Amino acid sequence: MRKTTALGVALALSVAAAGCGSSSGSDKSTVTLWMYPVIGDQAKSQAFWAKVEKDFEAKNPAIDVTVDQQPWEGRQEKVTTALVSKKGFDLVVLGPDQIPQYAQQGTIEPVDDVVATAKGSYLPNSLSALTVDGKLYGVPIYQTITAPIYNKKLFTDAGVEKVPETLEELKAAAPKLAADKVAVLDYPGKPEVSLNQSFYPFLWANGGTVFAADGKSVAFNGPEGVASLQLLLDLKAAGGLPENAASKGNDIEGGALAAGKTAMYHAATALQAVQLGAAIGEENVGIGLPLEGSKRVAFGIPGGVVLAKHTENKDAAKKLAGYLASPEVAAELAKESGFFPARTDVTVPDQSESAKEFAKSLQYAFPGDTHPKARQVMGLIAPHIQAALLGQEDAKTALDAAAEEANTLLSSGG
Repeated sequence: MRKTTALGVALALSVAAAGCGSSSGSDKSTVTLWMYPVIGDQAKSQAFWAKVEKDFEAKNPAIDVTVDQQPWEGRQEKVTTALVSKKGFDLVVLGPDQIPQYAQQGTIEPVDDVVATAKGSYLPNSLSALTVDGKLYGVPIYQTITAPIYNKKLFTDAGVEKVPETLEELKAAAPKLAADKVAVLDYPGKPEVSLNQSFYPFLWANGGTVFAADGKSVAFNGPEGVASLQLLLDLKAAGGLPENAASKGNDIEGGALAAGKTAMYHAATALQAVQLGAAIGEENVGIGLPLEGSKRVAFGIPGGVVLAKHTENKDAAKKLAGYLASPEVAAELAKESGFFPARTDVTVPDQSESAKEFAKSLQYAFPGDTHPKARQVMGLIAPHIQAALLGQEDAKTALDAAAEEANTLLSSGG
């Protein structure tokens, strides 16, 4: 529900000032939440958040809420500016890779008390992902997850009786599909694609990490990382990657997977499964668990409601954060957004069979390495992986070069 326009507010204030003093709502606590388009349909998003405002205010008449719907574009810069200037929002929804820097800067506050009474009902990974130095800085209100999606028919036609569930099985299936001129893996090597949905899942499955335990250096160029990149190069040599893998994005619509030229994407979202079903028929779409190396890991992040330190009405803001994370609201948000609840005590109404399959991977959810410079390091790694896919660098050389650049960044403090 959008509040009164700026002109309307000014008019209301002038009328109140000309009358007998303060308006009837002058003693209310005000809370502004910056929300993002997690509900893709704009009309549905507007309606959903209008209802949230209305229902919360009905239960809490002393609190006036504004849900300010923001675009994804420029999110980081706008949030940073708002926190530094101490205005704009009281609550904001952020992911695990954004929170550490603000926690270090001291511009946001812990919210452990908001989840205290229901802590056992949250997915453990959703809480740990939003925790910095032992303190929770975000109240989880939804959880994303990725999982493999694949074209059942292509595997059957190639004589692969068992769709790959492990990295070894993926490699073994590559030549069989290549004989049918099909790449087993729809790998998106374009540097603009997040490594969370391309290279990192292989690194994590092999037991590797992006950063060393102390966060002062990187570890992705260790044996686990080299083995992961070598797997991709081996797949490429066997015809198991698209010819344009080095520059390919991860779009489903109009892409190789939808065209039947590739068989599997290892880190897809539930929406991408729907898109693939529209292209090849729902009956031909399979959804698996994360590909297993030494372990199974699925990239998935919680969306956390974060409390700005400058907030004047902290109790009111925390009450709203708790309401947004309640089973009632979480269920409806999951239904409308296609994401998943961050709690185990929530039943999503009318959840599709496809979504239920994705939900099986929630137990393997991992938000990635939540380092303050995680995004900058990712930007240094991606071009070297692309160079390896183009045959310009071998696996070790590529990752060692990226590591040298990343360690320079980490040691510079910039």
